[in-house]
Amino acid sequence: MAWVILVVAGLLETCWAIGLKYTKGFTQLWPSVFTIVTLAGSMYLLATAVKTLPIGTAYAVWVGIGAFGAAIAGIFLLNEPVTPGRIVFLVLLIIAILGLKFTSA
Repeated sequence: MAWVILVVAGLLETCWAIGLKYTKGFTQLWPSVFTIVTLAGSMYLLATAVKTLPIGTAYAVWVGIGAFGAAIAGIFLLNEPVTPGRIVFLVLLIIAILGLKFTSA
């Protein structure tokens, strides 16, 4: 169950990271509320997951999911560039996340 919680925490991290762009420096009310709520939820779920999982593994997976999600969302929502190098490194990021999952105790 801790891994499911951790994945949801990582997805919420993606939400608040992308939300930051829409807050325009926290000058926009609803995007700012969304960003703060998803940030708090992400942190809470991460804290819950690390009750069971090793902190180093959980934190790396949480950041990895957030980074991957933010990069993909940036491509689709913000028209960020898609380059072969970027795709290769995003795939490597997923491999690293899965590697940490499957090699953790």
